[in-house]
Amino acid sequence: MSGAGGAAVAPASSAQPAQEEGMTWWYRWLCRLSGVLGAVSCAISGLFNCITIHPLNIAAGVWMIMNASVLLLCEAPFCCQFMEFANAVAAKADRLRSWQKAVFYCGMAVVPIVISLTLTTLLGNAVAFATGVLYGLSALGKRGDAISYARIQQQRQQVDEEKLTDALEGEL
Repeated sequence: MSGAGGAAVAPASSAQPAQEEGMTWWYRWLCRLSGVLGAVSCAISGLFNCITIHPLNIAAGVWMIMNASVLLLCEAPFCCQFMEFANAVAAKADRLRSWQKAVFYCGMAVVPIVISLTLTTLLGNAVAFATGVLYGLSALGKRGDAISYARIQQQRQQVDEEKLTDALEGEL
């Protein structure tokens, strides 16, 4: 019995470290909220972009609407309860590392801008791109303060000076 319980706990605990690498709860919610707002802005701007006769604008608008649906599936699966695969997609998205989400979201946001560079596509994808940037910043992790960085640099400089003096003494 304990073997079956231990096996059931192992997959859940193995998904947890890959889910959030040291993100605080408020930063995780900020990323999720940014993703939902990015999806809304992409959807609205995508609809406005599709009201035209230019085919590239229509293609960019359709891509933006697709971005909105992917962002909602990954960040807020409860908004897509009518789709059977929504929870499976959200579970796979939660297993991605922060830098992978950053590359994915920023890449999705850049494609419509490359297709059709208009103010609508720029403004519509800005929040979705910001979501990718937030995930990218969380992938960088916590960095040391300036004082500890200055100490490390000072120690490296002292080691380099000692090597230089040893090399000069060796030549004499």
